[in-house]
Amino acid sequence: MTQTARGRSLGEGVGTGAIRPDGILKVTGEFAYSSDLYLADMLWGATLRSPHPSAWIRSVDVGPALAIPGVHAVLTHEDVPGERFYGLEHKDQPVLAIDQVRYQGEPVAIVAADHPETARRAAAAIVVVYEPREAVTDARRALFDPACPHVLPGGNLVRHQPVRVGSVPPSAEVVVTGEYEVGMQDQAFLGPESGMAVPAEDGGVDLFVATQWLHVDQDQIAPCLALPKDKVRLTLAGVGGAFGAREDLSMQIHASMLALRTGRPVKIVYGREESFFGHVHRHPARMRYEHGATREGRLVYVKAEIVLDGGAYCSSSLAVVGNAASLGVGPYEVPNIAIDAYGAYTNNPPCGAMRGFGAVQACYAYESQMDRLAEACGLDPVEIRLRNAVSQGSRLATGQVIDSPAPLAGMLRELAAMPLPGAARSSDLRSMPGGVAQTTHGEGVRRGIGYGVGIKNICFSEGFDDYSTARVRVELLGDEPHVLVHTAAAEVGQGLVTVQAQIARTELAEFPELGAGRVTVAPADTTVGSAGSSSASRQSYVTGGAVKAACEAVRERLNALLAERPGLALADLLREHGPVEETREYRHRPTRPMDPLTGQGDSHTQLALCVHRAVVDVDVDLGLVKVVELAAVQDVGKMINPTALEGQIHGGSAQGLGLALMEEIQVRDGRVLNPSFTDYLIPTILDMPPMKLSILENPDPAAPYGLRGAGEPPTLSSTPAIVAAVRAATGLPLSRVPIRPEDIALSPASP
Repeated sequence: MTQTARGRSLGEGVGTGAIRPDGILKVTGEFAYSSDLYLADMLWGATLRSPHPSAWIRSVDVGPALAIPGVHAVLTHEDVPGERFYGLEHKDQPVLAIDQVRYQGEPVAIVAADHPETARRAAAAIVVVYEPREAVTDARRALFDPACPHVLPGGNLVRHQPVRVGSVPPSAEVVVTGEYEVGMQDQAFLGPESGMAVPAEDGGVDLFVATQWLHVDQDQIAPCLALPKDKVRLTLAGVGGAFGAREDLSMQIHASMLALRTGRPVKIVYGREESFFGHVHRHPARMRYEHGATREGRLVYVKAEIVLDGGAYCSSSLAVVGNAASLGVGPYEVPNIAIDAYGAYTNNPPCGAMRGFGAVQACYAYESQMDRLAEACGLDPVEIRLRNAVSQGSRLATGQVIDSPAPLAGMLRELAAMPLPGAARSSDLRSMPGGVAQTTHGEGVRRGIGYGVGIKNICFSEGFDDYSTARVRVELLGDEPHVLVHTAAAEVGQGLVTVQAQIARTELAEFPELGAGRVTVAPADTTVGSAGSSSASRQSYVTGGAVKAACEAVRERLNALLAERPGLALADLLREHGPVEETREYRHRPTRPMDPLTGQGDSHTQLALCVHRAVVDVDVDLGLVKVVELAAVQDVGKMINPTALEGQIHGGSAQGLGLALMEEIQVRDGRVLNPSFTDYLIPTILDMPPMKLSILENPDPAAPYGLRGAGEPPTLSSTPAIVAAVRAATGLPLSRVPIRPEDIALSPASP
């Protein structure tokens, strides 16, 4: 139990491991996800997608589809009632392909039928004549070869963001260079894209969908349907994971078009293969770095070129490039910096938001460089980081001063002091690389230890008007006072519903009648003001701040009313006065765009640090890797829910492990080769090792309760730590992730 300043118990308030209201339902399989939506008279939607990464569309014949019994509508771009293009940051993506396709899987036509299999057969019956053309699949060529075809009319550059600090000298006492590559990672959520559109009597549409940002969906959908925003009403359906992939639209406009055309509810559920084509992925990256330092290991300069492949459309690539540039040297003090970060259009699958958002790719490169620098200077990997670590008062590459606690040196020392795991027991095959397949009983297995450090921005950056809205209502339900918290914030599995209730209990704790069990969080929808996106580790900060402010306003009004009626019970007050309701918006401190030439500016709201140590066993003969242990130290400012927080650090570390060792969408000539969980591998419980965690609380005075966003930072530092450990075990340079068995087994390992 924690206590308020007034000494009353908070029960399940801020700082406690409050139980998730959806937890038991999800564990038992009773939770209703968006794919479970059902209405008796609904139709099923299906999408016809391009088989080509780049082609002209010469004709589309929907007649064969319309001739199939049970088909109620077949629509193409000619049937889009309003604007034909949408986009998260730029309206560059067609609702349905018009005269060409720019990536494999681009939607060309949509079908509504009375059975899902009928809808799929009808989509397959549509006859499209394509004229394939050269696909642009190399991001460097797209950017730097003048003869390269343009993917979009304006050229192939999404954004170029330089960062310039000081004057990079031509040389230093110690110089290390490296080229690094990050493959295309998928968010791999377990609940595929799905939702239902229901036509309304007022000519509008009610959309129930799994998404990350209800209001930005509404902003994009309404113009394409030629409807005012108030006639496009969205309610969050159960979300089976997101990690950035649900920031962009998938089936929302398509289902709405079909519902409005047929006058009946339309449900669309992607299968797993279609899901791989139906959402954005993590940007693949190719990076060139050069670090110069003194013989003692003090950084003198960093030069970097970061090329991010954004695929066929913009999505959030503008912001991803900004993150990669601004965080491109990591949490280190560097007096001279020259970074050039680029985003490119190609005919590869579109890329956008994924946990870590541009900082992941850069972190892999700069941490690999720090290990190379440590070796060149004859220093321990921890020591090289200690000598260059930022702290409160340090400047980032953008010139922004870190004005809240940043105890990186202490975090590194604590991590290094954690006990190491014991030697593997060859009798337990589960502890061996290859597991129970009995590929080894310990022969050819070598152990390695590696470290990784990451810094991640929290909340939206570069001048974005980042805010959230909360409505809090205290009313009588029967004879008992009750609190209703209403926001549009998407619960995507991170535990936000729990956090909102915890904050309400904390801020209204002086009213014992409003204790545990008396706080309800309403379903998220567009009837309340925007809460922004469930991304950028921002919802506890921004929506938490909005709920806190609304509760404070309600508390103030209740106290004023009770002061006018001394001795009156809260229930009697509400019976006399009626409900007490307040709505508040919360904004964090303003940020600024990066200077387009120098990259300077206070572009970020908050920064978070995480450090990892990885211990691995590697079978150097077969190239198999077993992560024996991950240890992490993370500063979270203030723990709102310790149990959920630990889950976030474990989950972020697992996705970092996946990127390091197994997760990659294989794309060849613009075509995806492995759109299934059979061939796209994600870590299972057998791959995820035990974790040692140390969670620090150094409050940020600018944030509600001093909290610091925590969901993304562990995704950064876990990947380079694991790769560093594999390098230590094998002696191989390993400059690309994910590491494949042939990267180890087909190369001569060090003795």
